[in-house]
Amino acid sequence: MTLNLSGRIAVVTGASRGIGYFIAKELAAAGAHVIAVARTVGGLEELDDQIKAERAKTGKGEATLVPLDLADMAGIDRLGGAIHERWGKLDILVANAGVLGVISPIGHIEAKTFEKVMTINVTSTWRLIRSVDPLLRLSDAGRAILMSSGAAHSARAFWAPYAASKAAVEAMARSWAHETQSLALRVNAVDPGATRTAMRAQAAPGEDPETLPHPSEIAKRIVPLASPELKETGLIFQARHQRFVAYRQPE
Repeated sequence: MTLNLSGRIAVVTGASRGIGYFIAKELAAAGAHVIAVARTVGGLEELDDQIKAERAKTGKGEATLVPLDLADMAGIDRLGGAIHERWGKLDILVANAGVLGVISPIGHIEAKTFEKVMTINVTSTWRLIRSVDPLLRLSDAGRAILMSSGAAHSARAFWAPYAASKAAVEAMARSWAHETQSLALRVNAVDPGATRTAMRAQAAPGEDPETLPHPSEIAKRIVPLASPELKETGLIFQARHQRFVAYRQPE
């Protein structure tokens, strides 16, 4: 079934490249008005050009570009206010932006590196949730998609900051889903799996990128989570396997 998001308003962070870029393109192609958030203006402008070109052919999709460093917490607050003033609601949140930090023994990680990972991956995600939660509640079918990682569970050696940050994101997603389970809002985390992105190249420089799926392929699998027809909440969507899985308690 073709996904129809006409008339729906979506925020995508980290929209200037990688998975976020292609999620934004797919949402627009389905008819959404995408509020594309990223630090890199050039990447946002390229995205806007792509969305406009597609709109010229299909009549679907628009973008509003928001150059914003997600370390700017007051800026995140202003974003929510601006969305409320212009549209009065939000239908879709894709909290995709994140940083890797370094792959290093935990005792060797510099404080400023650890703090940056936590600021961008955790604190800004919470601040974004706080900013747009009231707007998502005003939607007839609010959808929140929080990008996580298999690292949150594998906790591989040398991945401590990133793994800890994604575990925190999943904890927030679970709690938020429990708070809103009686509402129309659905909240899920996404594990995209290893993907051909700049972050993956940084993490695994010796890996052949051609062995990994392109971010456009992964984005196509994630975007259906924005559907008003979605029933699942409080779960993890494994994009590589295209399935929802439940959290498990320690055994």
